[in-house]
Parts: sequence; C-alpha cells; structure tokens
Amino acid sequence: MIRQLVWSYVLLVAVAIAAFTVPVAFTLNNQIYGDAENTARREAETAALLLASGDRRSLSALIDAYERQTLGQIDVLEPQGESMNWDGEGLKLTVPAKTPDGTVVGAIRLSYPDGPITQRLWQIWGFRAALAVGVLIVAAFLGLWLARRVTRPLRELNAMAGRLRDGDLTARAEETGPPETRTLARTLNTATETIGTLVGSQRAFIGDASHQLRTPLTALRLSLDNVADGVDDPTVREDVEMATAEVVRMSRLVNGLLALARAEADVAHPEPVQVLDVVAERFTAWRAAADERSISLVSEGFDIRVLATPGHLEQVLDNVLSNALEVSPDGATILVRTTRPGSVEVIDAGPGLPEADRARAFDRFWRGQGLTGRGGSGLGLAIVKQLVTDDGGAVSLEEASSGGLCVRIRLAPASPTSGGSR
Repeated sequence: MIRQLVWSYVLLVAVAIAAFTVPVAFTLNNQIYGDAENTARREAETAALLLASGDRRSLSALIDAYERQTLGQIDVLEPQGESMNWDGEGLKLTVPAKTPDGTVVGAIRLSYPDGPITQRLWQIWGFRAALAVGVLIVAAFLGLWLARRVTRPLRELNAMAGRLRDGDLTARAEETGPPETRTLARTLNTATETIGTLVGSQRAFIGDASHQLRTPLTALRLSLDNVADGVDDPTVREDVEMATAEVVRMSRLVNGLLALARAEADVAHPEPVQVLDVVAERFTAWRAAADERSISLVSEGFDIRVLATPGHLEQVLDNVLSNALEVSPDGATILVRTTRPGSVEVIDAGPGLPEADRARAFDRFWRGQGLTGRGGSGLGLAIVKQLVTDDGGAVSLEEASSGGLCVRIRLAPASPTSGGSR
C-alpha cells in the first residue's frame, strides 16, 4: 500500500510538471527561433540600407564585425526578392537593397547556423529535465513520508491481526490516526476482548469440568475393582472388567482434555532448549515401557537447540512416543532423528496411516487404528499440534521409508550450533 501511495503521489507531481512545463518549453522554443529571425532580419536590413546608399566602406565594416562576433555570414548578391527559410544548415535570409525611389540595386543574404540555437535549447531542456527529476525525487521522499504516516495506524492494526492469528488474545491496537482507523481499532479491540472472554470461559469450563470429573471417575474405578474382587461369576467379572476399561478410557479422555485446556491457556514465552537432552530424558522415562516389549529407543542426528516453552517439548515427545509404543510391534525400533535447522522426527514401526487419515489425525477426538491404541483418547496429537503451534512451529505426519509413520516437528532454531552427529 505504501508503494502504491508513493507511486500515485509521484505520478500526480509528474503530470503537474508536464502540464505546466511542456507548453512553456515549446513557447520558449518558438520565442528563441523568433528572436534569432528578428536579429538576423535587423542585421540584414541594416546591411541592405548601406548597400543601397552606396556606402561600401561602412558595409564592409558591418560585415566584418558581424562575422567576427557571430557564427553567421553576410553575402552581397545580385538584385533579387526577399526570402527566408530554415534548412539543414540553419537560417537563410535574403533582403533586397532598395534606393529611396524603390529601385533594387542588390541584395543581402544572411546565413546563420542553427548550432548555437540547438545548443541553447539543449541547455534549457536539460536544465528543466534535471529540475523535474529533482522535484520527482523530493516528491518521492515526501510521498514516502506521508504514506508511512498515513498507513501507520493500518500497520499497527495488521500487527495486531498477526498476533491474533498466532493465538495471542491479549493483542490490542492503539487507537490513533484518522477517525476511521480509530473507529476500526476500537471495534477490533472490543471484538478481541469479547473473543478472549468467550475463549477464556470455554477453557475454564473444560478445565474445571475435567478436573471435577477426575475424582468421581477414580472413585468409580476403585468401586469396580472392589466389585471385581468379590465376584466369582466369570460373566459378571467380564462385565466388570469391560466397565473398568471404559472408566480407564474415560479417565484418559478427561486427563487429555485437562492437558489440552492447560496447553491452550499457556502464555509462557519460548526459551532455548537442547533437543537431544530432552530426548534422552524422555527415553529414560519411557525405557521401562519399551523394555517390556523389547522395543528399542534410538536417537540420532545433530545436537540442535530450538525455541520452546518450558515443558512443551517434553509433553510433545511424551504424546508422540506413547502413540509410537502403542502401534509398534514387539522387538521393533522407534527412532528419533534431529536435523538442522530445527526439525525433530519420530519414526515408528507401526502400520502407518493412509494419506486421508493423516490429514485428520490432528482433529480432536479422532482416533485411527494405526495411530492410537484401543485405549487412546484421540487428543494426543491435538495437544501436540497446540503446543507446537504455540511455540511458532509446525507438525506434520508423513509416511516413513520403513513403512511406519513419521511425525515431523519443526521448531524455530535458537541459534546456530556446531554439534555433530550422534
């Protein structure tokens, strides 16, 4: 928009310069040629009077002085009529020499080259062109200053919209500038405040509801365990175990909702994180679960540093590793690979996912058989996406070359590192 305003301003100035300068320049051209013709006619008529009077001495002196002081030339000719024309060499003017009684006794031809006139015109047009360019340059700088001043409120509104796009509902625009932009800023601020209130209420409701459900679910599970311990009927025991499994799944769902609500409400700022240190820490936490099924946890790549909110990368790796362990067969290998500038890949040995399912895998409560186990809540990857997005990164699912699934997490690098492969 600034560029368009500057170009518009410069174009208006250029049109104004052309409208006022070009007609004046052409008028000046005609005046210069007219002055040259009048001067030449005056000199030629003076020489013709001297020729008609028979004063050859004065005529010779006039011709010598004229040719010495100018680039022109005066010739005495046989009697002939008056003529004047411009050709490729310049001005040719012929004036008859008449006595007082009207007898033509000769003629004077004055020749004046057009070089000096052309040079003068070039000087005039060059000066005007340089002046016009200078005016346009000044107009461009003034236009840039005016455009930036006029569009400053719009840039502030755009910056606010960018913060809203990134999920910062605390963003507000300064109510400055013309009345129209002040009104727009006020409207956006009010709308953002309303949205923030609604979103905050929704997050609070989900968090409170999830927190309140944990206690009765825990009590229900304990009751079912007590019932199972006191029942000998296999059919009843099977029903109780099915009910217990559903309660467990509901507890995971409630915990997932609570984690998601906390992730959405988190407003901490990203900090530099050493990725391989976090990977090693999470491997230690999941090592026991992996050893039960003889699954190997392997990491390789560069020791990179990324920007992540404290605790986010740990939560992300926990969710992804949990899914990878559930879908990988016994004796398989789960690989975590780090690449520059800030990419982390978690590759499992599961059945993978079709492309259509990979597009839906980050939806809340969506569960794919190749992605989550039977006890999954469908919130794991939704939480991963929320946490990664909050840190300004991106996450995607791709087909691994080994046939499994590759979860690629891209975060902003903290700073250039020199770590080698591990």
